Amino acid sequence: MAIPADRSPSCRFASRANHTTPGTDEATHHRSTQSALSDYDGDVPHSSTSDSSLHVRATRHAALGDPSRLAIVDSLAISDRSPAELGRSLQLPSNLLSHHLDVLERVGLVERTPSSGDRRRRYVRLLLQVPYLPDVVRTPARPALFVCTHNSARSQLAAALWRSVTGEHALSAGTDPSDRVAPGAIRAARRAGLDLGDARPRPLHEVVDPPSLVVTVCDRAHEALGPVPSHLHWSVPDPVVANTPETFDRVVVELRGRIERCFAPSAGGTAHRSPPPPEGRHDP
Repeated sequence: MAIPADRSPSCRFASRANHTTPGTDEATHHRSTQSALSDYDGDVPHSSTSDSSLHVRATRHAALGDPSRLAIVDSLAISDRSPAELGRSLQLPSNLLSHHLDVLERVGLVERTPSSGDRRRRYVRLLLQVPYLPDVVRTPARPALFVCTHNSARSQLAAALWRSVTGEHALSAGTDPSDRVAPGAIRAARRAGLDLGDARPRPLHEVVDPPSLVVTVCDRAHEALGPVPSHLHWSVPDPVVANTPETFDRVVVELRGRIERCFAPSAGGTAHRSPPPPEGRHDP
């Protein structure tokens, strides 16, 4: 299968006045935000008091006051990236990128996690559930291809959710497909108002004329395909490992959140909102 090298969609944070190009007058912007962070000790307070809440918001907004850090957050809003991928796409040297990631991680906006494939590799992901992030300018949805290793759970659920949430066409495939869709994925889809009853795993090479938007939803598939700048990557844990209803439902919630946060439903599509999985109830 020839994956098209189309431009990846943009997902930008709103209210970004005077956002300069990353690396432009870096020293000036670094000095301008340093005083706002000078009183920050590296730990986000966990108190529920008003003062602590204001402190958390202030440190996060101060961290986002640097144009390079804001560009990092913009990039991570739509796709998880390895530090090397971030550095290439934003043209930031590794030592400066590491500094910016340290700041964003200390204020609780990003996390770095080891790959489930190549354990020497780490991925940076935006903690989308964190409050106080600016609003996201959503990208119009278009047909998409979701890829994981076995095409038995994550990519199947992602494609079904994409069709449901955006109204756009979606396919799924695997780099090393299983014989069947995981029963836990079928039951989780049913709880979410989706239907995977007729779904079957398929190998990636059998996908003819794939959509321009390609999203890998497992680290091993992302690494097997190699670095393609137009691809998006969502580092989603494999629910089949634990094989419990809760792990499959968490995957549904995470995938739905990523789609709804960054992609606007198609104007001509048939999107509808499926109900979230019921808490405390699971199919047998």
